[in-house]
Order: sequence, then C-alpha cells, then structure tokens
Amino acid sequence: MDTGTPRTGGAAGPTRGGPEAGAETGPGVGLEVSQWKYLSTAAGDPQMHAILSVRVDGTGAGARPGGPVLAQVLAVDCSSSMTWPVEKLHAAQQAAVAAIRRLPDGTPFAVVRGNEQATVVYPDTPGMARASDRTRARAERAVHGMVAGGGTCIGAWLDLSRRLLAEQDAPLGHVLLLTDGKNQHDEQMPLARVLDECAGRFVCDAWGIGDGWDGRELLRIARRLHGSASSVREEAALPGEYEQLMNRLLTKTVPELTVRVTAMPGCAVRYLKQVFPTEAELSDEDGTGRFVTRAWGDETRRYHLCLAADPAGRPRREDLQLAVAAVDVPGDDAVRLPPPQPCLVHWTDDPALSGHTDAQVEHFEQHQRLGEAVAAATDAHRRGQPESAEQWLGRAVQLAHAMGADEQLVRLARLVRIDDAQEGRVALRAGAVAVDFHHLITASSHSTYGPESGAGTAGAARGGAATVRCPVCTHGAPAAARFCPTCGHSFGERA
Repeated sequence: MDTGTPRTGGAAGPTRGGPEAGAETGPGVGLEVSQWKYLSTAAGDPQMHAILSVRVDGTGAGARPGGPVLAQVLAVDCSSSMTWPVEKLHAAQQAAVAAIRRLPDGTPFAVVRGNEQATVVYPDTPGMARASDRTRARAERAVHGMVAGGGTCIGAWLDLSRRLLAEQDAPLGHVLLLTDGKNQHDEQMPLARVLDECAGRFVCDAWGIGDGWDGRELLRIARRLHGSASSVREEAALPGEYEQLMNRLLTKTVPELTVRVTAMPGCAVRYLKQVFPTEAELSDEDGTGRFVTRAWGDETRRYHLCLAADPAGRPRREDLQLAVAAVDVPGDDAVRLPPPQPCLVHWTDDPALSGHTDAQVEHFEQHQRLGEAVAAATDAHRRGQPESAEQWLGRAVQLAHAMGADEQLVRLARLVRIDDAQEGRVALRAGAVAVDFHHLITASSHSTYGPESGAGTAGAARGGAATVRCPVCTHGAPAAARFCPTCGHSFGERA
C-alpha cells in the first residue's frame, strides 16, 4: 500500500546529521536534527517536536565585497524621565558614542532622538552619514548636545529607523534602541502596526535603563525583529555593554540564512521558533515552509520545530520520513551548505517508547516554562500579591535548577532567598521592587546552550553533555566547541 510517506531505515535513538563546517576553507553551514522519533498511535493530537541546530563557521570579519555589510541606527530615549538621575542621560550619550566609535569607515549610520516623536539629530542632512573620522566626531558632538523632554512613543522611533534604513543598500540593517520608560503614546504610532512593517527589514536590540521600562515590551520588540532584549542595573555599565554588542555585531557578515521545512503528505508544520541564544519569532515567508533568519557570524542557533502528523493508514514498526529540513544562504554561492536532514516518525503502540522526550526538546520547553513563571511572578507582584509571586519564583528556581542554568539561579537569587532549589522552596526578599522583575524577564529570554541529543527526560534533567563557560560572555558551550556560540570567542585548540 502506498502510504504517501517516504520510509527510511535507522537506529532507535535520536537522529542527528550534518557535516562538520570548517573542514574546508571558506564559510560553511552545519545542520543537525535532534528528536525522539517515537509517537503514539493513540495520541489525540500527535505532534513531533525536534530541535534544529544551525551552525555558521568560517565567515571571518571585515568588509563585504561591493560595500559595507552594516547600516546602523542608534535610537536614544530622550523623554523627560531621562533627566533624573542625571547619570542616566549621560550614560546613554556615552554608550551611543562608544557604539559610533566602533563603526568601520564607510558604514551608514544615524542617531535618532526619541520622545513622543522621533527626530534625526545626526546627520543634519537628509538620510544617513557614512562613518569617517570627521562624521564620527560630528556625531559625538550631536549626541552630547541632546536634551531630554517629552513623552515616549517607541513606535515612532522604530518607524523613523525603518525609513532611514530603507534608503541604504547595506544588506544588514540594525537598530540599537534604548529606553527608560514604557510606551506611553501608542495611539500616535501603534507599536503593533510598526512592528509588522519593520519585521524582516532590520534587526533590533532593545535595552532598558533606569527603573521605568517594561521588560515584556522590550521582549516583544526584540523577538519580532530578531534581536535581543537586555538591561543594565547600573547606568555606568551601559557604554561597555554597547561596545561589546557592537564588537559582536561587526562579526556578522551573513545578512540572511533561510531554514526550509518541507512536510510530507499527511504532515503539517505547526511552527518553527528560535530558542537559542535568544527567543525570536519566525514566520513562514510564503506559505512554503520557508523561514528567514538574519545577521549571522560564526555562531550556533537552535530552533524548535513542531510538526503535526496523522498516523491513520501509516505503517507501524518502521521509520518514516515526516519532513525534511534544509538551509540556504540566498545570493551567496560561496557558502558551503549541508545536505538536507530528515525528521522521522516511528508510530508505535508501546507507551514505553512513546513516553520519552528528546533531551534538547525538553530543555528548551523547560526554559519556556521558566520564562512563563517569571512573567506570572511579575504580574503577581504588580497586583500586590507577594505570596503568589513567591510561589511562581519558586517554580522558576526549580526549573533553572533542573536545567543546570546557574546564571539564571544567580539572577533569581536577587529576588528570593533560595532554601531548596530542587524543591523550589524560596522566600521573597523584602527589598524586591518592580524593576528587579523586569531585569529578570529580559535575562530569562537568553537561553542556555542545552544538552546534546539524548534519549529522554532523564538526560535533560542531568543537563546532557558536558559544557564549558566562555571567559568573555560567561555563556555555556559544548565542551568540544572551538568557539563560543554566543559571542564568537575562540577557545583555541583543545586536547
């Protein structure tokens, strides 16, 4: 009987594939699939979950033939709340200057002053300037001359940034946005509409400073625009953070990489979302299973793939191909691409097989639950319900402990005294204030590397394969990694 589903042989464990990038000279891409292929035929809504790991290696840094890779907009909050304490605006100005000084010659750039409106403070002519000693010096003077006053309309800042970047031919547009407050004037330029117009046009990293910003608002922006949300507790730390961010950004020389998921008959793609190093929304560009990702250097990203499948009429006791994942770098034939990788399914009536979960899938699902617990704790604290906030933070501590997310535990310990991490027994600290929760929200969007492929939840609970901690950005990486997947720092040769 023709089932309409390709069959494939294979072992009983998780499937992985993809060549080692870097075996030859020049840029290369690697692709691996981690999944637990057994699904129950009795499940009401059977779904196959898999983690796709995409690795880009050997891109190098520097100018791209034909012109600059990057076009940069610095959007600085200059609302009235930035006037106090005075160190806040000064730190924002110093951070913008630090970023401008890192721009390579020829890079298009502009500085946007944001309040309830958006205005270009540099250059003072239409469009964007090109980085040079002269324009960088003039931009610094313009930045130091900015004064604060007015309200906050983040949609206006992003809309002006979009219009500026649309005039540039640099393949990578980037906006570095800083705010100390919430989006007060949304009726003037609705943020939801602006995000729809900006999605796919540039990458935005959103930062919070002071104590009046909204962590979930920054996450909303960053996830939609394929960037990251971050914050600083001390104003003086911002210039250094901006400089590090620009250093990482300047290593990204691949503007776009496409992940394509081709589902077999009887299967449908429910979603594909980025889960490492930060969470990002991905949309099917044209209804064909084509998902575009942006701004790559030498790094690894991981994506959670969910497939819906119907076991009716499908063979049992053998591997079937459910979908095929592939990657492409549009317009760059010099990049070595890996062969497409299959996502398999093995329909079974044995609950001992279908009851397991892939270690990587479980890890990132736990991370999502951690973020949900932090959000629920924030809401409870805002409503004046400290007991509920404490319970939700206890759940977050329990999840972070199970994942081995030490950095998250350290951040959680700012808000609670941890009595028993494994059981989630905590006590809310008396001095906890709203902004502490928002710092935790942005930090929770940065996920840990996760385990290597494993056979089930037991592997996930143990944290999977051994990891090392990067001495530069402190994020975890596989022990065998040659560079940090988060910041690109080289680990050198390992024994």
